[in-house]
Amino acid sequence: MTQTQSHPPAQRTGWVGWVFFAAIMLLIGAAIDIFYGIMAIIGPNTAYFVGPNARASFDVAGWGWWSLIIGLGLAVAAFSLLTGRTWARIFAVVVAGLNAITQLMSLPAQPWWSIVMVAIDVLVIYAVTVHGKEVRA
Repeated sequence: MTQTQSHPPAQRTGWVGWVFFAAIMLLIGAAIDIFYGIMAIIGPNTAYFVGPNARASFDVAGWGWWSLIIGLGLAVAAFSLLTGRTWARIFAVVVAGLNAITQLMSLPAQPWWSIVMVAIDVLVIYAVTVHGKEVRA
């Protein structure tokens, strides 16, 4: 006779919304980073990237490629985060951290936007690290 073990169904808590919030914020950040990356690659000498108080000590087209890569990473993290896997949570934290560092580096050119994006990245990291286990695969 075969014995089977039944596991109780995973209970969803009210904190699952934080993880969905993190995924949506990652997806929005991905769209914006991809858009900025394409803009920087196409027109590196525009006023969007080189402001009056900002010194561009890097190649703006290279910065565009970096933004494009980070944006694609954010998109992958957003979609994979909804699977509830541990690797997806780790990947989301790493990519959100890289995006926060990237935004801090663009602080002289776009101060308010950079501050808002860093705050959103910190919220995403909080949501994923504290409430990530509530999402089950």
